[in-house]
Amino acid sequence: MRIGALLKQSFVDWEGKTAAVIFTKGCNFRCGYCHNPSLVLPELLNRTTDISEKEIFDYLKTRKNRLDGVVITGGEPTIHNDLKGFISSIKSLSYKIKLDTNGTNPLLLAELLSEKLIDFIAMDIKTIIEAEKYYKVSNYSNPDLMSKINSLIKIIRNSGIEYQLRTTVLPNHHTKEIVNKLQQKFVKDNYVIQQFRQCDVLERTLNSIKSWK
Repeated sequence: MRIGALLKQSFVDWEGKTAAVIFTKGCNFRCGYCHNPSLVLPELLNRTTDISEKEIFDYLKTRKNRLDGVVITGGEPTIHNDLKGFISSIKSLSYKIKLDTNGTNPLLLAELLSEKLIDFIAMDIKTIIEAEKYYKVSNYSNPDLMSKINSLIKIIRNSGIEYQLRTTVLPNHHTKEIVNKLQQKFVKDNYVIQQFRQCDVLERTLNSIKSWK
């Protein structure tokens, strides 16, 4: 498992819980507003040393009576083939698990849910679920993407566990019409609109990398 960072204690990443947050390396999306380019771009993530699973588990074993759960985010955790085994090992320590995902791996999520390895899912809904609009935000093209996104939403809704769907509103993309359509589509879900925060976003980092070459 490629792990880029460990936040040992957070009060904001899982509402109502004190949690450790594990950031995996790598992502299949290239969202221009991404706040974690160092976990997404190969040019950056390979410049830093991965945190070992041993270090993660050594820490979690010492905090069993002080943390409520563990949040696994990224990057995109579901691109890692060893995610299931990693989560299983954390669950064996009696921790609850929250998983953040972009929704591109419904088969893995269904497997994790069927084995009761996840307690909360947070899924990013980038925009209206149409291929052209999704590409504009994610810079990711896959003929099966819309099918996968819709499939995972259905899986989450039928999972029986707590979940949250969320959209980061971008000034140059999410018009009032788009936001209204999203709110109507997810009116029965735990759906959250998040405001874009200007910071060291991926687009600016990409431009910096180009200047290195």
